[in-house]
Amino acid sequence: MRRTRPPAILLALLACLLGIVGLGPTAQAAPQAAESRAALATGLHISDGRLLEGNGNDFIMRGVNHAHTWYPGETQSLADIKALGANTVRVVLSNGHRWTKNSPEDVAAIVAQCKANRLICVLEVHDTTGYGEESAAASLDQAADYWIGLKSVLTGEENYIVINIGNEPWGNTNPAGWTAPTTAAIQKLRNAGFQHTIMVDAPNWGQDWQNVMRDNAQTVYKADTTGNLIFSIHMYSVYDTAQEITDYLNAFVSARLPILIGEFGGPPDQYGDPDENTMMAAAQQLKLGYLAWSWSGNTDPILDMTTDFDPNKLTDWGKRVFNGANGIAQTSREATVYSGGSGGDTQAPTTPGTPTASAVTATSATLTWPAATDNVGVAAYDIVRVSGGTETRVATSTGTSASITGLTAATSYTFAVYARDAAGNRSARSATVGVTTEAGGGSGAGCSVGYRVVGDWGSGFQGEISIRNTGSAAISGWTLGFSFANGQTITNMWGGTPQQSGAAVTVTPAAYTATIPVGGSITVGFTGNRGATNSAPTAFTLSGSSCATG
Repeated sequence: MRRTRPPAILLALLACLLGIVGLGPTAQAAPQAAESRAALATGLHISDGRLLEGNGNDFIMRGVNHAHTWYPGETQSLADIKALGANTVRVVLSNGHRWTKNSPEDVAAIVAQCKANRLICVLEVHDTTGYGEESAAASLDQAADYWIGLKSVLTGEENYIVINIGNEPWGNTNPAGWTAPTTAAIQKLRNAGFQHTIMVDAPNWGQDWQNVMRDNAQTVYKADTTGNLIFSIHMYSVYDTAQEITDYLNAFVSARLPILIGEFGGPPDQYGDPDENTMMAAAQQLKLGYLAWSWSGNTDPILDMTTDFDPNKLTDWGKRVFNGANGIAQTSREATVYSGGSGGDTQAPTTPGTPTASAVTATSATLTWPAATDNVGVAAYDIVRVSGGTETRVATSTGTSASITGLTAATSYTFAVYARDAAGNRSARSATVGVTTEAGGGSGAGCSVGYRVVGDWGSGFQGEISIRNTGSAAISGWTLGFSFANGQTITNMWGGTPQQSGAAVTVTPAAYTATIPVGGSITVGFTGNRGATNSAPTAFTLSGSSCATG
C-alpha cells in the first residue's frame, strides 16, 4: 500500500540542474574498513561493497514487496512469488505505532514461510514512512526498539533475513535530519547484539532527490561496527531519465558502498513516468539487487503486480517485472543456502511435453502441456511466443496450462514452453504448437475492456477499468464510452478525465495513458458514489467502436 509522495518536482529538477555530487574524497576508505570487520560477519554480510552469503557467494536480490501487515491472511503469496522466480521478498511489518503490530509469533511464522519457500526475507517497519512530514509516522528509534523486542525470534536467522530498520524514514522536510537518527538506530541494534545485515532507506520519501543519503553514506557506513550495512534507494517518478538512475547507482558502486533498489515503480503517476527499463538494466549490469513494489493490495492499484493476489492474473506491471527484459524470471538466482555447497542445484528440469491449444477465440487461447520433472521440483513454466529466431515470454504458470490473452484476431501464432526450477535452472524448449485466432467481426477484435470494483464502502466505491489493444495497430487519443446501470456517479479519476451526463460516461486519456501499444493495455482508476445496487456496465466503446468485455 504505497502512499502517494509529495511531488517536490521543482526541487528535484533543481537538484538535476545542479548536477550529481560525488560521495566525497574519503569514499575509498569504506572497503578497508569493511574488510577489517569481516571477521564479525555472520550469515548474509557485506564485503567490499557487495552483499554475500555466509559461504562467500555473491547474492543479488531479485524480488518484490509484499504488504503482509495489511493483508495477514495472504501468506500463500510467498509461495506464489517464489514460483514466479523471485529469490527475495520484502515483507511489510508494523511496530504498532500506526497500524496493527506484528507479534513475535507472526514474524517467526513469516520467517519460517520465507525459508520454506526458499526466499531471502527482508523485514521492514512501515510505520516510519515520511517521518518529520507525516504526523502519524514513527521514529527510527521506535523502530529499533521493535526490532530489539524481536531479538529472540531473529537471532540465528542471519543466513535468511535482512533487517530494514524503517521504510522511507524521512519526508521532504529538512531531510538533512535523516543522518543522525539513522546512525543512532544502527548503533542501537549493534549494541543490542544484532549481527544481521541491516538495510537503511533514504530520506525524501525514499527517493533521496536531495542526495542526503548519498552524500552522507560514508559517515553512516563507518558508524556500523560490523560493516554489514546496505543502503536502499526507492526509485519512482523522480527517476524518469536514464542519466539520473545510472549516476545515482554508479556513485555508490564507484565508492564501493553497498546499495540496492529497495522499491521501484514503472507505471506513470501524476508526478511523472519512472524509467523502470533503465532501473532494471542498470541493476543487472552493476549486479545490484532490486525489489519491485508491489505484489498486490495497493490503495491505487496502478502498482499492483497481481489482481487480487492471484498469480495467474499478472497485471502489465507484474508481467514487466517478472517476465520482461532483465526481469526476475530471467535474472534471479536462488540463494545457495537453500541448496547447500557453493554451486547449489545445477540440474535443469526435463523438457515439457508438446503443448496443445483449446478455447481459441479472436483474442485468446488456452495452452496445455504434459509436465516436466526435476530432481528437486519444477517451480514454474514459462510460455513463449516463437517468431523466426526470436522468443517473447507471454505468460508464466505454476501448473501445466495457461491462458494467453491480448491476441489479434485472424492471426497465426507459434508457442512453446520451458520448465524452470527454484534455483533458476531452465529446461530445453518444448516442441511448438501453432494457433490461429478466430476472426473478430464486430465483436470487439480491436479492444477489450475489463471493469472491476476494487473496494466498496456502502455509499461509495473504487473502480478500475483496463483497456487492452487487441488490434494490429497502436491506439492513440482514444475516448472510452459506457453507461452505469444504477445511477452511479464518478467523483474522482486517475489515468483519464471523465465527463458524465446522467448514466452515460465518456473518458478521455491522461498524457501517460493516451497511447495503447499493440498487445498492451492501460488502466484507469476512479472513485464514485453509489446507491443500494452497484452493477457493472455491460458494454463499452472505444472511439465509437464496440469493445469485447472481460
